Amino acid sequence: MKVKVENYGSAEKIDSEDKNMSFVTYKVSGLDSSSLNFLKENLEGETTIKDDSLYVKIFYDEEMAPFHSDEAKTKIDDFIAREEIEMAVFLSSFLEDM
Repeated sequence: MKVKVENYGSAEKIDSEDKNMSFVTYKVSGLDSSSLNFLKENLEGETTIKDDSLYVKIFYDEEMAPFHSDEAKTKIDDFIAREEIEMAVFLSSFLEDM
């Protein structure tokens, strides 16, 4: 399985909540179709399958966003790599329940 951060940033207010949100879109590839479908059906967030890859868009409170800190802004490549590793580990453990 390969996880790649495809996009991230600030989002409009979601579901009429009064707080600003951030998002991260992950591309998950290298899985069979049953694993992709299991993740699509069981993960929270916006999920779509396109070209044998799963795209997961997760929303975070602005304060909890993975790339919110000043340090993340200066070392963004390191923070993106860490986020990809953490999501791969999370998804691997999630797939164990399949």
